Amino acid sequence: MESKARKKRKLGSYPLVSVVFSISLSLLVIGMFGMILLHANKLTRVIQENIEVQVYLNKNITDSEVTKISRSLGAMPYVLQKEDNAEVRLVTKEEAAEQFIEDTGEDFTQFLGDNPLRDLLVLNIEPAYQPTDSLRWIQSEIAAINGVYEVSYVESLVESINSNLTKIGAFLLGFSIILLLVVVILINNTIKLALFSQRFLIRSMQLVGATGRFIRTPFLVRAIWYGAISGLLASGVLYSLLMYANEKIEDLSSLQDERMMLLLFGSLVILGILVGFLSTFRAVRKYLKMSLDELY
Repeated sequence: MESKARKKRKLGSYPLVSVVFSISLSLLVIGMFGMILLHANKLTRVIQENIEVQVYLNKNITDSEVTKISRSLGAMPYVLQKEDNAEVRLVTKEEAAEQFIEDTGEDFTQFLGDNPLRDLLVLNIEPAYQPTDSLRWIQSEIAAINGVYEVSYVESLVESINSNLTKIGAFLLGFSIILLLVVVILINNTIKLALFSQRFLIRSMQLVGATGRFIRTPFLVRAIWYGAISGLLASGVLYSLLMYANEKIEDLSSLQDERMMLLLFGSLVILGILVGFLSTFRAVRKYLKMSLDELY
């Protein structure tokens, strides 16, 4: 019994399971929201990468002229690049006619006697150039190229996408800030309550001449360990939930970036260590400055 009592009174010791559980749960909540943000960001990128500008070419244009225009547009900074390849796609008038006949079941060339469609270049636009003013500038610049008949895009769709993405981004940013503050407060209060039982031991160490640094060190070391363990536990649970979700939701893995996921898990560990360290430092400093009456 006496050895157990001495163990409880050891400087820097406070409950492991309850503190780690509370911190891990808080980090798990913020980790899940961070996972949602990463998926939303990737989905936003996919949506933006599918915004297209259609460039209709003049009739009777030669293949060499089409190639020249295609290469010229592919070198433009506003054209999306994937794996060092410009996202410029050629749809010939023959291909367009075949697609129309397949979709409608009617062969318009039989009663028209000719194919009235034009060769088409489809450009995917870089997200940075998707504001309305930029797209209008792109439209006028491409229209001035020799051999281009018309340039068009669905302006109402682009404006709707940009407006909705802006609103969603603002909401997620505000909610993430609030959630981060709540998590920090919860972890801070958890550690403060855990250290409450140590306040008289801290006072006793002061009375025998121990310096503030000597008293704080064991608490801070343990806080670092607790924060690291909590971050690892939260990351492990989050990874397990992610793998389960990938099995249940089709194509969810296509929205995941392995590098960003590892960065998120590392951030949880660092956040647990940082918040635990700072909260412990503040709590110990508070008890060091308290008078005996205030401790009671």
